[in-house]
Amino acid sequence: MLAIVVYTKSSSSSSRKAKKWLNENNICFAERNIDKKVLTADELKEILTLTESGVEDIISFRSTAFKELQLDVESMTFEKAVQLMTENPDLLRLPIIKDRKRLQIGFHAGDIRQFLPKETRRKQLSLLKHFELSMDSF
Repeated sequence: MLAIVVYTKSSSSSSRKAKKWLNENNICFAERNIDKKVLTADELKEILTLTESGVEDIISFRSTAFKELQLDVESMTFEKAVQLMTENPDLLRLPIIKDRKRLQIGFHAGDIRQFLPKETRRKQLSLLKHFELSMDSF
């Protein structure tokens, strides 16, 4: 079984929602509160390898930190972006949920299901199909 890591901040309601969902679904995870231990450049780079659009996927463009820094992400080098995120963790969209192959940024109830064990997802899908078939008979 792959280890799931959830990067959180105490002030993030989305982080609390994600942890609650994972706990309710009996999914083991390691929490990493970035208030207490900031992400390193190497950790950020590892996370970025799992993104589709790179830096744009994990920066919170609506954050106060982003607005205050007046960043132009498109003209920034990769190394500069990583440096800024390590120095300003408030730039990050949270939670960041990852294992070795999967990544989710933010809490989305539908998307977080990817972290359910495959067998659990199959059972739930089977139950849903059975329910839909029984509803068709009404």
